[in-house]
Amino acid sequence: MRAVIAGGGTGGHLYPGIAIATEIVSREPDNRVLFIGTRRGIEEKVVPREGFNIRFIKIEGFVNVGIAGKIRTIAAIPGAVSESKRILGEFDPHVVIGVGGYASGPAVIGARCMGFPTMIQEQNAMPGLANRILGRLVDTVAITYPDSRRWFDGEKTVFTGNPVRSSIGTAERKNALASLGLEDGRFTVLVLGGSRGAHSINMAMIGALDRLEDIRWKIQIIHQTGDADEAAVKEAYRKRSMHGVVSAFMHEMAQAYAAADLVVCRAGASTLAEVSACGKASVLVPYPYAARNHQEINARKVFEMGACRVIHDTDLTGAVLAATVRELYENRDEIGAMERASKSLGKSGAARHIVDLAYELCRRKGVL
Repeated sequence: MRAVIAGGGTGGHLYPGIAIATEIVSREPDNRVLFIGTRRGIEEKVVPREGFNIRFIKIEGFVNVGIAGKIRTIAAIPGAVSESKRILGEFDPHVVIGVGGYASGPAVIGARCMGFPTMIQEQNAMPGLANRILGRLVDTVAITYPDSRRWFDGEKTVFTGNPVRSSIGTAERKNALASLGLEDGRFTVLVLGGSRGAHSINMAMIGALDRLEDIRWKIQIIHQTGDADEAAVKEAYRKRSMHGVVSAFMHEMAQAYAAADLVVCRAGASTLAEVSACGKASVLVPYPYAARNHQEINARKVFEMGACRVIHDTDLTGAVLAATVRELYENRDEIGAMERASKSLGKSGAARHIVDLAYELCRRKGVL
């Protein structure tokens, strides 16, 4: 099978695509995967590191930009579709799978125009406008949450769960702590802001450090900051002699999850899929500007299952975050209950299910 995976921009879109790509190439030795993305997203660095080839098109985002930005994006769509069609013509895929992000729409539209079998994979409980439109064009839709079915044609929509990288959930805690230079026996907090970091979470964590001073010998923190805040966060930890690991971007996420007792993070669907795959307790801080408020909806579903605490971004301060971390540090029974609920939310085999659907689609279309 030759497959194109289109999309990216953020880890929330890209990493499910990498999980799907890894599953595809594991099936048969001659299987090949090509990514289509943009140079504006993290895919430019991450995809080659993961061992896959990538081609780039020129397109920008439509959400959270002004009128001028929207006009530029709309004007760029025909050119991006043409670029995608040229790439697709050279690679000649059996199937094209859109995973969301800037490049997904033009590539899937181009594939549809050329008659290639097409799929999309929707990560969130409430799909964005682009995927709701693409859902009408593609042959198959894979969804993360059963409730999302109402946004798509039920006959071609399949509940698969959100794929996570095969390494997530497999690392051993003791080995993970050692690989990160952390101590066994300390309560370990993993702070994530997404692939680009989250400024409000970073600043709240800095504010929380002073309020956790009395237990700093009993806790340690793994903090992924994004590029913009890395230096400031590192300096804050150094000044307070807080034990931990601070990095702009963490490539070894399997080890970070394995080491953690508690995860403080946004509520993007891919992050939640990874947290639940590892069965981790979490404090969710939904990104308030997410399209159609989908992170708030995602967080609400996890909270209703008893797998997390939720702090709204407008309520997030150092004092609030420190109090929450302290309460959970002191209440391991609640941590345990959250972990059990989190694990129950995890849906293993999502990547395998999606690739099965891709094979089925290709056979139905007579291209395999």
